[in-house]
Formats: sequence, C-alpha cells, structure tokens
Amino acid sequence: MTVYTCSPDLASILTCIYEAWNSRLGYRNVRLMTEPVGNLELFCDYCHVEPDTEKAASVTRSIQKKIGAAAWRLVYLCAMSERSDAPDVIYRFLLYGFSYGKDTLHMLQEPAVFHAFEVSRQVTNEAHSFREFIRFANISSGFPILVSHISPKANVLTLVAPHFSDRLPSENWMILDDNRQLAVVHPADRPFYLTRLSPDEIERLSLTESTSDPYEELWKGFFTAIAIKERSNPDCQRTHLPLHYRDHMPEFKNL
Repeated sequence: MTVYTCSPDLASILTCIYEAWNSRLGYRNVRLMTEPVGNLELFCDYCHVEPDTEKAASVTRSIQKKIGAAAWRLVYLCAMSERSDAPDVIYRFLLYGFSYGKDTLHMLQEPAVFHAFEVSRQVTNEAHSFREFIRFANISSGFPILVSHISPKANVLTLVAPHFSDRLPSENWMILDDNRQLAVVHPADRPFYLTRLSPDEIERLSLTESTSDPYEELWKGFFTAIAIKERSNPDCQRTHLPLHYRDHMPEFKNL
C-alpha cells in the first residue's frame, strides 16, 4: 500500500490526487491523507506530495469538464472540511466521476459517492450555522471597522464571506478564523479577499474581543428580554446552538 500525504490546503490535495492517479498503482493499492500523519502502519510506503499549481489546475479543469460544476463544488467542500481522510474521500469520488460523468452525482447508492456528499453536507451545515451565529464588534480607532472572531471545525471563511459581502457592502469588516490564522477582509464598497495573518496581527486583533462595544450590550439585553424562565430548556438549546459556537457570542459571555 502506498500512502500519499499532503498539507490540508486545496492545492496540495488536488496535487496529491494527481500524483496518486498518475502513479498507475490502482485504487486498491493507494490511500491519500493529510498531514501530520499519526501512527505509521506496517507494510505501507509513505510519499509526501508538495503542492503544484499546474497539477492542481489540471485536476480542476478535468473535474469541471468531465463531471461538471456541481461536482467541483462538492470536491471543494470536501477539501474545506480539512479532515485527515478528505483527499481519499475526494479521490474515491473522482474514480466514479471520471467513469460516469455527471450521472455520478445521482449514484448515492455507491458508498464512495455517498461519503463525499456526507462530508460536504457537514461543511455546508457548519457554514450555514456561522451565517447565523457570527457577531461583529464595532472597533472605532480613527478607522471604523466591524470585526468578528470564529473558531470553526472546517475552513468555512470563503463560504460565509459572500453572505456578509451582500448584506454589508458599504462597511469595512473582517472575519477572523482563530484556528487557522486566516481572515476575510472586506473594504467598504470593494470585493473581499482572503489573507493569512502574521503572529503580531493575530495578537493585536485578539484584543478586539475585550473591547467595549454598546452593540454587545444590546445583544445581551435582547437575549435576556426574550427568554422565558419557565420554559428554559438548556438541552434543547444546545441541540440548536452547540457549545463550540458560543465562544465568540457576546450574549453568552459571563452567563
């Protein structure tokens, strides 16, 4: 068994798929996974794959041409899950995709196809939740800007940013992914962009959560005002709003 390993970013995953496919070893004899690799298995050869933009672009074009745009979005969502088995999930899906084309998207009876849909749905659900649970703080220090911190399990920044770009087009705002040191930056009346933050920027921006903002008090007041003590049901609340979403929500601070 040959195990191809790569970084969890999209370009590395697509390059890893290219190398596994091009090896001609057969799908039964290869497995793909992201790094870091945990316990090494006996009788397995591990092959690290460096990202290559040309190879990644080649895989992208093949998916869009032979399977379609919907399949490419499915592959993208699976990659954004950053699961250790995400490259292998995508690879197994593409084995069917390149054989059956667009019909693959209807072949949910096949475990490889169903698994890809399951992983993509998990990412989509998390992105949908963050569209509802993101809270902005107004930071005014000569240059007003709305800042929000999130700590998602999947890399959902590029999935939630279009929602706020559409609804806050004339505002300066940032959404920071504290887990990945990434940020979406939206200058007023301009397109948003994705950037990686330096350690100094992360340290400075982490202070924004301790900044006083009158809107936070409004959130807390609203949260308290609509609550009905006699109907309090924490278990049901955790079902609709899991605990890991609450770290950056002002209405749950000091409760």
